[in-house]
Amino acid sequence: MSGTDEGPMPRAGTTPGAGPPEVTQRDHLRPGLSELRDYRAAFAAAALPMAVVDLRGQVVTPNDALAGLLGTDPASLTGRPAADLVGLSSDGPTWRAYNEVLRGTRPRLLCTRRLKHADGRPLWAEVTVVPMGDPAGGAERVLLSVADVSDRRELRERLRHLRMHDPVTRLPNRALFFERLAGALEAPAAAQTPETLPPQDGTPPPGRIGICYLDIDGFKAVNDTLGHRTGDRLLAAVAGRLTDCAEADGHRTGGHLVARLGGDEFAILVEDSSGTHQLTELARLVLAALQLPFEVSGHRLSVSASIGVVERSSAGTSATALMQAADTTLYWAKADGRARWTLFDPERNAHRMTRQALSSTLLPAVERGEFTLEYQPLVGMADEIVRGVEALVRWNHPRFGLLAPSRFVPIAEEDGTIVQLGRWVLRAACLQARSWQLEHPEDPALFISVNVAVRQLWDSDLVADVAEILAETGLEPGLLQLELTESAVMGSPGRPLRVLQALSDMGIRIAIDDFGTGYSNLAYLSRLPVSVLKLDGSFVRGFRYEDGAHPSPADETIVEAMVQLAHRLGLTVTAECVETSGQAERLRRIGCDTGQGWLYSRAVAPERIAELIGARPPEG
Repeated sequence: MSGTDEGPMPRAGTTPGAGPPEVTQRDHLRPGLSELRDYRAAFAAAALPMAVVDLRGQVVTPNDALAGLLGTDPASLTGRPAADLVGLSSDGPTWRAYNEVLRGTRPRLLCTRRLKHADGRPLWAEVTVVPMGDPAGGAERVLLSVADVSDRRELRERLRHLRMHDPVTRLPNRALFFERLAGALEAPAAAQTPETLPPQDGTPPPGRIGICYLDIDGFKAVNDTLGHRTGDRLLAAVAGRLTDCAEADGHRTGGHLVARLGGDEFAILVEDSSGTHQLTELARLVLAALQLPFEVSGHRLSVSASIGVVERSSAGTSATALMQAADTTLYWAKADGRARWTLFDPERNAHRMTRQALSSTLLPAVERGEFTLEYQPLVGMADEIVRGVEALVRWNHPRFGLLAPSRFVPIAEEDGTIVQLGRWVLRAACLQARSWQLEHPEDPALFISVNVAVRQLWDSDLVADVAEILAETGLEPGLLQLELTESAVMGSPGRPLRVLQALSDMGIRIAIDDFGTGYSNLAYLSRLPVSVLKLDGSFVRGFRYEDGAHPSPADETIVEAMVQLAHRLGLTVTAECVETSGQAERLRRIGCDTGQGWLYSRAVAPERIAELIGARPPEG
């Protein structure tokens, strides 16, 4: 303490001169008069704007810095509500927290407020409110301080801008795009009330959103041939045209958000869309703009774009679902030929989802035994006696019901599951054929025809599989016929041809299915180990005279020539899709050996085939 201060007065009940009084911790904390004057001087002269505020929230003592910040003198601030001076009452949570500090139930308030300086410039201020006085005895006042954090805030904004923008095109990047997209989807949900009714004039209701998601066709070639620097300049030029298109879209003032999502992918976000028409018009505008040549680094470059267009109500959707739809639609645009826009189609997407669901469950379905076989008779054209049957696989799907091969075989060929599925079909068909043979020993045995995919020739040891299954089932090799499509056989030298030759050497018949729709290289056909040609049904349909159908003389001439040539090569001919007796008669007349189609029977369960074995047609 200062030497001019008077010492502490004796406590009540003590005698002067009786020794020093007891000094408590509170006595040390109590400042002297000179210290108080120092504190007040420091408070008044501090560069940090501050004010002492009473528990009613009114300013008791402001300092000069706070008065200067607010453009007034300190005396005019005394008695005013502190919350009004620095915007503490502008939002509910801050106002409640401020009052909790005044009541002593909260130790501190720290918030950021946008204020206006006395010179008119805006500033960002960090406002702090803390209790004053003896912590043990309860605060009688609070101290409010205001720190100018504008420079810090500006630096943070600059860093955020760099983090949220693409350095090549200076467009918003993926992070900012998804931030805006999430905000656009949340706003309508927050604003929706039970009283909100859709408009009655046919216009789209509020709260719709749309995305044009595009990929630059041919950009990789530019990067690979001219280098990444030229590629980056091309991307910047594309960004400029996309921005122009977004600003030119007159359906919404202020344009839309154009972002580079990565690589050569861009997106245009349309908030408060007026409907599908607006998005498709924007996509057309973008396509037209990008089809004009670019002058980049002395090169005249031409590119195009594939655009996926999605437009829907904001309610009930999410950013993830919206972008999945946009990505799917962009894939469709590329698959449909590029340089085009494609609108999201829920039905097409449902088919895609179904296909994906089938693909993911194919192999487990084989292991669970969800597949079954039906059989369609192959009938001799001359006597109409069943000579053999074709095994046709079906999938008893637990969700989608009984599925035809066209629904899942192409998927199995793509992902390789056809190897396991094909092995199961071959074993089940051979077992059934041997069972019929044993049940009807007095009748000629039926041969069994099984379809084989070209991937089975490449990815599996088909020769070993066939030999093992024939040995296991006891079926003679001559009673097994393997069918491959014409496109799979023709022009497939190497391993597939060696596999077919090995199978033929075992005594197995090889048939070319859908003949006449592919290469039809008859010279090459003579060098293949083929026993049977199956004429595609498109030729046979040209034979129809019934039901007002117009026959095709050209088809009949072509079929007759193919039958004659096949016979000269030592091959037998099967006609597919025989549906009428007139077709059967003409095919019989030109020399077809066997027929297959609804005239004779649809694909049926094995029990029905057993009834047909040895049966002769009724006498005409």
